Amino acid sequence: MSVESVVAEYGDMLFRICFVMLCNEQDAQDAVQDTLCRYMEHAPAFRGVEHEKAWLIKVAANRCRDIHRGRMRHPTVELEEISEYCEMPEQSEVVSELMKLPEKLKTVIYLHYIEGYKTEEIAGMLGITANAVKKRMQRGRKMLRLSLDGTQEKS
Repeated sequence: MSVESVVAEYGDMLFRICFVMLCNEQDAQDAVQDTLCRYMEHAPAFRGVEHEKAWLIKVAANRCRDIHRGRMRHPTVELEEISEYCEMPEQSEVVSELMKLPEKLKTVIYLHYIEGYKTEEIAGMLGITANAVKKRMQRGRKMLRLSLDGTQEKS
């Protein structure tokens, strides 16, 4: 695939993943750009479309972790900014709470519920076991449920 077709096919998905992981639009754009640069530099041979997509997600997630480790400031995202990236207004509250989860939990929840990956696929992308993915999803759902219940009681 050419770089242009990769950007057209996967650019939005990579941006959403990076945005959820970094909670910052500019950092997410940087991570996507770095991912695409690595794609151009290495141009690996892929076994198929899904292998290519998984490689891009893995590289983007790793780049997000690098950015997250290196930043000196505490990330903040306003609810209005999050709402721009939601298809339905009621999703913004859930996305807002999702972004507050620890990185390990929000990554698996996002990949499963938003991008539609199965447990085994997520495990392969992140280099962890399927049981680890299931446990992270269980913990993440519990934390989301607790935080959403808390915000609804305040309303």
